[in-house]
Amino acid sequence: MFRRRAASARGDDTAPVWGVCSALLDYPTEELLASLDDLEALVPEHPHLSGLFEHLRRVPLAELQQDYVATFDHTRKCALYLTYFAYGDTRRRGAALVQFKEAYREGGVEWAEELGELPDHLCAVLQFGATVDTDIAWRLLNDHRAGVEMLRLALTGWRNDDGSVGSPWAAALLAICATLPDLKGEEADAVRRLVEQGPPAEEVGLSGYGADPALSGGPALISTATIPVGAPR
Repeated sequence: MFRRRAASARGDDTAPVWGVCSALLDYPTEELLASLDDLEALVPEHPHLSGLFEHLRRVPLAELQQDYVATFDHTRKCALYLTYFAYGDTRRRGAALVQFKEAYREGGVEWAEELGELPDHLCAVLQFGATVDTDIAWRLLNDHRAGVEMLRLALTGWRNDDGSVGSPWAAALLAICATLPDLKGEEADAVRRLVEQGPPAEEVGLSGYGADPALSGGPALISTATIPVGAPR
């Protein structure tokens, strides 16, 4: 589906981890569960992901789907959309979304508008990095590092119905963050501000974010079989 570029200077394990996390953070389906052995073979005995694989194998699919929706679709602090944490539903978010599409084009692919998904979905960025251009995805993740860390904190602090703490999907965020540089200085301060203040709350809609004619046309980047919409299909 994607045109693969030359190998990145990142660690050899970065692309496999991102590809696997992209799949594991998708809405659970029979197809995902059937692929768990193949996915785990890409990241054998991963210190963060092994427990998530066990959880996905153990819990019935219907329960996994219910938990996924409650976590990612009904909770703003666990949004899988990277620009949401910095901009909320404000006009400035529209320009940030265009920048994601421009980054994909820089990698030689186009975002498929007809699928109705936003280009800042974490799983899309991870899949792009795993299969098209690791360096561009690295830049996107680090540009929105505060949002990635905010999602990690929200999932690791998630309170379950049985009184335990920690969403099983926190494992994927821990694995992703382990591939990124340590936070320091202004980046750490940005995470603290997000935790204290949360995303901007001005809701103005996003209807104009894809209107740039320079970003229309060309081959599709995303297919419905591989990029999640973050909700039941």
